[in-house]
Formats: sequence, C-alpha cells, structure tokens
Amino acid sequence: MKENHDSLHKHSIACIDCNLIKFTLTPMLFNELNLDLINLPLFNQPKIVFLDLISDLDDLKLDMAIPVIDLAELHGDKRSKTMTSLHEACEKWGFFQVDNHGVDKKLMEKVKEMVNDYYDENLKEKFYESEMTKSLNKNEKISDMDWESTFFICHHPNSNINQIPNITKQLCETMEEYIAQLIKLAETLSELICENLGLDHNHIKQTFSGTKGPSIGTKVAIYPQCPNPDLVRGLREHTDAGGIILLLQDDQVPGLEFLKDGQWFRIPPSKNNTIFINTGDQIEVISNGKYKSVLHRVMAEKQGNRLSIATFYNPGSDAVISPAPELLYPGNYQFGDYLKLYSTTKFLEKGPRFESMKMTMVNGHHG
Repeated sequence: MKENHDSLHKHSIACIDCNLIKFTLTPMLFNELNLDLINLPLFNQPKIVFLDLISDLDDLKLDMAIPVIDLAELHGDKRSKTMTSLHEACEKWGFFQVDNHGVDKKLMEKVKEMVNDYYDENLKEKFYESEMTKSLNKNEKISDMDWESTFFICHHPNSNINQIPNITKQLCETMEEYIAQLIKLAETLSELICENLGLDHNHIKQTFSGTKGPSIGTKVAIYPQCPNPDLVRGLREHTDAGGIILLLQDDQVPGLEFLKDGQWFRIPPSKNNTIFINTGDQIEVISNGKYKSVLHRVMAEKQGNRLSIATFYNPGSDAVISPAPELLYPGNYQFGDYLKLYSTTKFLEKGPRFESMKMTMVNGHHG
C-alpha cells in the first residue's frame, strides 16, 4: 500500500505543477495507480488525504473553480436558483464570473486587441527601461512597487479619455461604447445585490449617486512578462476601495489570485469573454458586513503579458456611505422595553421583533 501512497503523492504534485483547476481522484487515475479503494487511508476524507500528501510543498497555491452566474437564467424558472447562487457568491466568496451579461463579446475582443496595441506602441519600451526593471535585472527584490504598466480612464462624472497621450480616436470610441454597455451591467448587478439583501432595488444606485452621479473609471493594466517573478508582485495585496468591479481579463495568461479561507487561490484566465466581478469595501459597508470585500493580488509571470481592464462602479466623491438601515440591528434601547415586546412575541420569529424595536427607536417611543 505504501507504494500506491507514494504514487498518489507524485500525482498530487504533478496536478499542482500542471495548474489543474481542481484535484480529482478519477476512476482512470485509480486504475492507473492500482489503488485499493477500501484500504486507502482516509479515503472517506479525500481533502485531508490530499492536503497531507502535499504538506511538504512551500507556498501552496491552488487553482479555483469559481462561481459562474448565468444572467440569462434570471428570465425563467431558474431565477430563484440563480439569485441564490449570486447571494452565496457575494457572501462566501466576494467574487464570481458572469456570463450572458449583455456586453457585446465582439466589442470586448476589439477592446482587448486595441489596448494591447496601445501598450506595444506607447508603453512597452518605456516600461522595460524603467529603474524598477533595472533593479530586477540585478536580482534585487522589490517590495514597494508593482510590476505593471497602467493608465486610468475616467468616464463619469467627467471624462479624461481624450487627454490620454497618443490615444487614437478609434480606441476612444470603442472604449466609450464598451463602457456604456458595462454600466448597464453594473447597474443590473447592483439591483440584484439589493434584492438579495432585502433592500429597495435602487438603494445602491441612489447611495452611490451623490450630487453628480456615481464615479466610473477604468484601470487599464498590462502585467508584462517578468524575468524574475519571485522578486516582485504584479500588484500587491489589497482590497478595492469602491463598489462593484467589473474585470475584462486575459484569456491566456494567469496571475490573479484571491484569498479565501486563509488560502491564496489562482483565478484562471477568463474564457469566452465572461466578466469577472468582485465587490469592494463600500458594498461591505452598505451590506453591514454581510458581503465582504476580499484581499487579492496579481503575481508576476515569466511567460507572456497579462491584460487586465478593470472598470470600477464607485460612489461619487461626495456620496454619503453607511450601512443600510434595514440591515442594522436595533440599538440604543432599554432592555426593559425589549422585554415588554418579548413577553408578547416570545414564540414568534425574532426578526420582526428586531424590526419593531428599530421602529420604536425611530419614533422616539420608550415603554
């Protein structure tokens, strides 16, 4: 049995090195290894077996099969299931992918192609001549800068796209068309999130509006091929400050990682132009902590450039942010008042009791 155990160990390491999305003990693998299914130690706890077998690997990172929300299923008998999946993705993950999102996929391809061309023509040479690159070529570890070439486009309330050096009219027009469609998606997601939280469907939109509407901008980033990826991060660990982040990312080169349950997980490149979504700090505040913003980072990669076009649907700069009152527990009441209500509602659901206490405090009644 020890020989089989050693063989499984080798295959476990191979699975990680090959960047498989998840480790699966398939019948074919068992047949190949000639495993005794009944006598395999801890067979009924495959996760424990797997972790035990790879516990000697340093800085273990796993690839993750992340939630995918098919927005087309909102219009039919699968709506309830889709809304539940969205709620779980926001509550337990803080990130997910959306498909059938309504954004023209040919337009998305055009945006990616034109951004890559812009980088090659205007940014690449300057990046590789930078002091950071020179330090990295000397094998110096870099901890205070990121291995990325970026520019930021403001869309709303004031656009700066025409002020970006050497940007073509075609790229401006293509980006503006893409963003117009993406804003509709962001607003749809905000409404769905509100529905799942039990809020008015316009709550996030109204909260984000301030006096001039929401702030919408796009960070365009190329994470260039890196000669020494162990010495620098593509982008250091952080959560996003704003609201809903909509990412059009590379379909070939990986690098994005999210922290979940204390473990860093690789996010695979997006296929078929699904859009990657994560929720920022302001969604955590509005939801009173029910939905979390999650730490993430980008790792530098030795093989190829990674494209990232992240659009931020954020509150306006003067928007006033606070937890939605509906999601707060009652507060600042006298316990005696609560006991009076409790005496007549003891055997009923506590939720309406809490709501009643909130209304009592709002109306200024005590006892």
